[in-house]
Amino acid sequence: MTSKEIKQLLDEKYIAYCRSDFFIKTDPIQIPKLFESKEDIEISGFLAASLAWGQRPTIINKCKELMQYMDFVPYDFIMNAPDTDFERFKHFKHRTFNGYDCIYFMRSLAKIYRQDGGLESIFTNSWQRHQNMFKVLSDWYHSFTALPAEPRVLRHIANVDKGSACKRINMFLRWMVRNDSKGIDFGLWKNIPMSALLIPLDLHTGNISRQLGLLTRKQNDAIAVKELTEHLQKFDPIDPIRYDFALFGLGAFNRQNNYKEQYL
Repeated sequence: MTSKEIKQLLDEKYIAYCRSDFFIKTDPIQIPKLFESKEDIEISGFLAASLAWGQRPTIINKCKELMQYMDFVPYDFIMNAPDTDFERFKHFKHRTFNGYDCIYFMRSLAKIYRQDGGLESIFTNSWQRHQNMFKVLSDWYHSFTALPAEPRVLRHIANVDKGSACKRINMFLRWMVRNDSKGIDFGLWKNIPMSALLIPLDLHTGNISRQLGLLTRKQNDAIAVKELTEHLQKFDPIDPIRYDFALFGLGAFNRQNNYKEQYL
């Protein structure tokens, strides 16, 4: 396929899959859609993105369970819960993410909101310093792991400095930054440009991108994220990550196995 044909395909699939009536009901983004205030959306969205691996119905159910632990007022809980209240999460479990991990995440969020100005401040201040999202992801990791932790919890916190694709945090950033006229992403954070976002690279997105010739890197790592994002920026310099819907949708929702051959 030529570059022009690939762009045409992705534009068509973006229109097909980036629909709120189709996408939200099967995606973890429905969790922050339960809330109206900025901080509730941020916190619930971050936690939903953090748990977004495995079967999508299971992810959504576990995220709702987590919101119930927070009495469906995540910002109020993070800001005001006494230390003893964090113990309610000790029995929470999602795959390898256990109660200790969950409590650590809650305590780290409490530090960020009570002492550091909140999630938006962490990411926006870093972007304004570096103008480079890979450095922002590095700053994020160090901010979120500032509290003492057992080594086991660190495997649930993507470290771009060790080559992680940071799929879940890049997905969260898409939710917060991207101004989406389709009614899916929130566009709450105005001081990070959409053009700076990185592709949330997962198995579906990576496989389809390789079939289409957009990605040569075999591993789904930070180098692959850079390579694929740069290709997408050529298709749309202003909103390159809108193609996340097309690439993910082709992999997750389309039964055809070889898209390159299908569209030759």
